[in-house]
Amino acid sequence: MSTDLAIRAYCMKTKEKNVLMQDAVVTKTARGGYMAQGTDGKGNKMTTMLSEANALGAVKAGLAKMG
Repeated sequence: MSTDLAIRAYCMKTKEKNVLMQDAVVTKTARGGYMAQGTDGKGNKMTTMLSEANALGAVKAGLAKMG
């Protein structure tokens, strides 16, 4: 697994930074941005905004699914 393409986000519930997102699903917003939604491994939901390069790179590497 490539760690530079891994999606990391802030977990609002546990207040942890740079938590590795699992089961990530990347979607394109109505305004053209990219958003990833997934869990932190403990069952807490997480969402983060991504650049196009990071979103498509994570999907291509198999770290996320395109929604």
